Amino acid sequence: MTTVPTAPETAKPTRRLLGVELLTVLGLSLGASGVGALISFTGSLTETLELGRQVATLNGSRAPGRPWLDLVWQLYYIGRGLMPVVLVGYLLVREDVSLRVLGFDLGQKLRDLGRGAAVAAAIGGSGLVLYLGSQAAGYNLTVAPSGLPDVWWRIPVLVLSAWQNAILEEVVVLGYLLRRVTQLGWTWPAALAASSLLRGSYHLYQGVGGLVGNIVMGVVFCLLYRRWGRVMPLVVAHALIDTVAFVGYALLAGHVGWLPTG
Repeated sequence: MTTVPTAPETAKPTRRLLGVELLTVLGLSLGASGVGALISFTGSLTETLELGRQVATLNGSRAPGRPWLDLVWQLYYIGRGLMPVVLVGYLLVREDVSLRVLGFDLGQKLRDLGRGAAVAAAIGGSGLVLYLGSQAAGYNLTVAPSGLPDVWWRIPVLVLSAWQNAILEEVVVLGYLLRRVTQLGWTWPAALAASSLLRGSYHLYQGVGGLVGNIVMGVVFCLLYRRWGRVMPLVVAHALIDTVAFVGYALLAGHVGWLPTG
């Protein structure tokens, strides 16, 4: 009788391998964005034009004058932006868990929606005040959340972009990073600082206001995640904040005097 050889058990990752894994995931995603934001901000500081008069455009057109090609590019970048989340999901499966261990699931839809909406209302308003103040003081670039043409797919793409940002950031910078650094033996204050500073770093291209505002947001999100044990309410909150910012700018820019447009 022929016996079928069994696959060897996967060895438990060492702390060193977990550290390399974490650095690799961040290097392929938001860690690299943080480095890019630092380079971008350095460039802005060395411009002859003052910061408040420079413009940082989000969701810009990928193919000006060619709306259908532009739409394809927009969807491509949204899909590509979610690949680090897929990678994190795969790494967690190898750990014999899944994204559910981070609270990224639809098991508590109404509770997550309610909590997310409350957090968005609290943070969104204060964030807008901080941005307007820092921009007026010359510490922040003028942020243009939408540079898309006025075509039928503009609003749907902006909403998709908002959700892509929210899923990527909260799964990677909140759930996954905190899980890994805890497994590496970091203390809670160190883990909170790492997550919050990383969140602020990749917003530095916007200026000092973007850096400080997102560090504060990171601290609040870390504390709420620790309390609730779920990233989903924070995904909802982040998506709502970005949706209001992206769509609101697209609809209001040039029509109200209080909104800087560069």
